[in-house]
Amino acid sequence: MFYFDPMYFLFIAPAVLLGLWAQLRIHTAYAQAQQLAAPLSGAAAARHILDSAGLMNVAIEQVPGQLSDHYDPRDKVLRLSQDVYANRTLAAVGIAAHEAGHALQDALAYAPLTIRNAAVPVAGIGSNAGVILIVVGAVLHMNPVLIWLGIALFSAFVAFQVVNLPVEFNASARAKAQLVSLGIVSPDELHYVSKVLNAAALTYVAATLQAILTLMYYLTLVTGNRDRD
Repeated sequence: MFYFDPMYFLFIAPAVLLGLWAQLRIHTAYAQAQQLAAPLSGAAAARHILDSAGLMNVAIEQVPGQLSDHYDPRDKVLRLSQDVYANRTLAAVGIAAHEAGHALQDALAYAPLTIRNAAVPVAGIGSNAGVILIVVGAVLHMNPVLIWLGIALFSAFVAFQVVNLPVEFNASARAKAQLVSLGIVSPDELHYVSKVLNAAALTYVAATLQAILTLMYYLTLVTGNRDRD
């Protein structure tokens, strides 16, 4: 019901536009950095970063998909997509180093990462169940209990998105510092790596902004209906 309201799309329009721009930037930056050679493959660069930090226990695996790279804190495994795992390009080492940055955060008990990992189950429920409860509450003649419960759950998802931002930015900062200090890329080459990681960071900013604007829309809709009553 809410998602068919034109006002909803007006609310989230800035986030959608930012997301589209971020996707354009990431494709452009990735394509450019993919053409520039690196001395190591993404997997080898990640292994070098991890071993230099004493994280020999963190495994590296190849997984299917494109840009499906992630660090699994439960299994202590860095999972890299095929292109990132095998290619010797600045794009590959940049993305692999970013994921290795998450492993470094985990090893150092970086507080925002700890909070984010703890919030994952609640955020997963809040992003779906929250919306369902809000919609059901609206269908049932603006049932306030269901609607506010849904808003509370969705707010947990928004909080997760906000906490996730410093985690991603910090992982990129660690990645860039390690790539240069270990001699995997030169300071001049770091420019191209930064373009890829900065563009990727913008996608997280866009997702967070959309979550915040969606929550604002729900709150405006509910309080507006209450005022009319």
